[in-house]
Amino acid sequence: MFSETEIKTPEMREAVALFNDAYEAQMAQDLENAIALYKRSIDIFPTAEAFTFLGWTYSFRGEYDLAIAECLAAIAVDETFGNPYNDIGSYLIAKGNFYDCVRWFKLAIKAPRYKARAFPHFNLASVYEKRGKLLEAVTHYTLALDEQRDYMQAYKALRNLQAKLN
Repeated sequence: MFSETEIKTPEMREAVALFNDAYEAQMAQDLENAIALYKRSIDIFPTAEAFTFLGWTYSFRGEYDLAIAECLAAIAVDETFGNPYNDIGSYLIAKGNFYDCVRWFKLAIKAPRYKARAFPHFNLASVYEKRGKLLEAVTHYTLALDEQRDYMQAYKALRNLQAKLN
């Protein structure tokens, strides 16, 4: 997640090592340990990534309000980082809010530091489809595929929607 050129101080090196350990714990479903490690990383050197991934860990437990709070903290550290915007939108969907999430997906799409724009496009398309805005959904499924040609979930959703429209 962090390149060697981004790691400039011993504190940041330690924080990144803790972040990496936290991510491994999270992927192993050791959520309590992951949370503790992300928090230690943040205490040493707060990064938007650590706050975002801490929020993601909370979402694994269904704690969406805590997840959103961590994403807001990530944005306060680095408003250019796109992941927390998309994540907030996703957590709002998980809470059943198909309206406020739109703003967050649009912010993710526009974020300067974001490598996965296909995801907010896909999420936005899904929301528009659920809300009956089918042409907007087609547009964003297509944009998701423009961003990531092999995004099979977007491809299948687009084809299913096109079949409904025909």
